[in-house]
Amino acid sequence: MNKTIRRASVFALLLVLALLVRATWVQFYEGRALADDKDNRRTAIATYAAPLGNIVVAGKAVTGSAPTSGGDLRYKRTYTDGELYAAVTGYASQSYAPTQLEGIYQSLLNGTDTRLKTVTDTVTGKRADPGDVVTTIEPDVQKAAYDALGDKKGAAVAIDPATGRILAVVSTPSYDPSALTDANTAGAAWKKLTADADKPLTNRALRQPLAPGSTFKLVVAAAALEEGLYSSVDERTDSEDPYTLPGTRTVLRNENASAPCEDATIRVALQYSCNNVFAHLAVQLGQDKLRAMAEKFGFDDESLDVPVRAYPSVYPTGMDASSTALTGIGQFDVTATPLQMAMVSAVIANDGELASPHMVSQITDGGGDVLKDYDDASSTRVIGSGTAEQLRSAMETVVEKGTGTNARIDGVTVGGKTGTAQNGENNSRAPYAWFTSYGSAGGKSVAVAVVVEQSDAARSEVSGNGLAAPVARAMMKAALNG
Repeated sequence: MNKTIRRASVFALLLVLALLVRATWVQFYEGRALADDKDNRRTAIATYAAPLGNIVVAGKAVTGSAPTSGGDLRYKRTYTDGELYAAVTGYASQSYAPTQLEGIYQSLLNGTDTRLKTVTDTVTGKRADPGDVVTTIEPDVQKAAYDALGDKKGAAVAIDPATGRILAVVSTPSYDPSALTDANTAGAAWKKLTADADKPLTNRALRQPLAPGSTFKLVVAAAALEEGLYSSVDERTDSEDPYTLPGTRTVLRNENASAPCEDATIRVALQYSCNNVFAHLAVQLGQDKLRAMAEKFGFDDESLDVPVRAYPSVYPTGMDASSTALTGIGQFDVTATPLQMAMVSAVIANDGELASPHMVSQITDGGGDVLKDYDDASSTRVIGSGTAEQLRSAMETVVEKGTGTNARIDGVTVGGKTGTAQNGENNSRAPYAWFTSYGSAGGKSVAVAVVVEQSDAARSEVSGNGLAAPVARAMMKAALNG
């Protein structure tokens, strides 16, 4: 072989090797990225070549699949009571990335989850039969929240305190996921939904933290008792009324000027929602101790998965004393989701322990066999049982003869806390109306949180007791009477 032929052979061999290396790289390293690319039509064709698995509520599927009339996508997703369950299911669309449970369990529902494959599937390369997602949602509680919120902009969450099972997740205004499933019509629906100023696609229950207002006073009270600042909810505090924010001339007043808030006990301060008491308690505790307590309840957790990732509720850092005082009444930069405030009431109702909140009970394969059970979730101690007992007693006073009387239910022990949080610069917008509570009867219990961002009520009528407590009451009744 002469020199020229040898060089050409080596060059050709190098080209072949380069092609083999590139093909291997694409196959084993870039293959998954290409398969998952939103512009890869083959992925959509494969996903909708057969019916998807279902999301199940109380033994019944609230999702389904229907044949399409034409095109290369044989099936599309369908929803039963779509607007009612949208904050739970999210949507699976031929045009847009799936959300909520549809997104979390996408591979399970479309049959590509490796746990679904049988030996035969592995050998033949056949896509496995899809699995199902079994939720913890209780239809009666979900519907009670949805109906009670009505045309208000807001959200609600209900939790079983003992197990952490989430019984309801509602966000209003809602939307019908069915409008986004068909590629032929999804574009127009998407444009309309994303242009809506009320943001119906936002899951307000899990993913929109707002100032919690006076509902945060429960966290402050817990810290004061746990730190030994006061030994009992019935021990008088050292709280001037009105209260001047430290280092300023700003006077913090109470909503009810005639309320007995001067040196009030924690019980009375919760009953009348005395700002002076809790602002002073926050300063006495200091931001570090207060933050530590808030974080035990779940604040500042950036990895709270239920299994949908909840936005973190926040207790701020780096404050001066006056700002710390304002955090004591759930203002300044304190934010919380309804999920978080439901967790606060759940801890108090569950004797001081937080059972991990979750809205999926099980996931199953195509034959109904359980792949994973989520109902054995762990619990963590947040506050002592004695502190929890005292806070329950004080919260029950709030409902019996305080600011939360609209949450009363005959034959049910109810404890709660109202909140009306300022909104906008200098409180220029309608305030948020909050209510968090628990109810117990007949060996059952439920913890609830409700926020109403906006309603048709006059500004002077916006209050946690007036707008949010009736929603919580409806949810508690549904949970305890079921």
